Amino acid sequence: MLNMPFQIQMILSVLIAVLIGGIVGLERELAGKPAGLRTHMLVAGAAAFLVKLTHVLIFTVSNAESSESIVIQTDPVRIIQAIIIGFSFIGAGTIIQRRTEERVEGLTTAASILFTTGLGIAVACNQYIASIGVALIILIVNSVFNFIPDWIKSRLDKKK
Repeated sequence: MLNMPFQIQMILSVLIAVLIGGIVGLERELAGKPAGLRTHMLVAGAAAFLVKLTHVLIFTVSNAESSESIVIQTDPVRIIQAIIIGFSFIGAGTIIQRRTEERVEGLTTAASILFTTGLGIAVACNQYIASIGVALIILIVNSVFNFIPDWIKSRLDKKK
């Protein structure tokens, strides 16, 4: 079993991921989107927790008391792949197609859930500064760039 300091570090990583995910989730919540603060917090925290549990699993199996030699080959890409696929289902649930208006809603929220999954994975890999920087980039894209199409349309309408 891994020592207590690792378990505390795991909890701290999850907490940090939850807080950073909350940055993205708060913007989505304030914009009235289907997945908001709590969803993004939980997605980031769960992603961090799952990555950290992978360390526990590898350690536990590789140190198993057995007369046989156990050889484990790990592929972190497959672990990340599984986490991303799992959380993509949550993102897919936020996408709504409005046939009467011929438009699709929720794609940006689904993308932010995917990005938030990456934030959690990055925190689990101790990439705290990158995680905060990426959260800020997501915030800028979701809030600032939201106004650009409307601004361009209003400028074009004024020229007509």
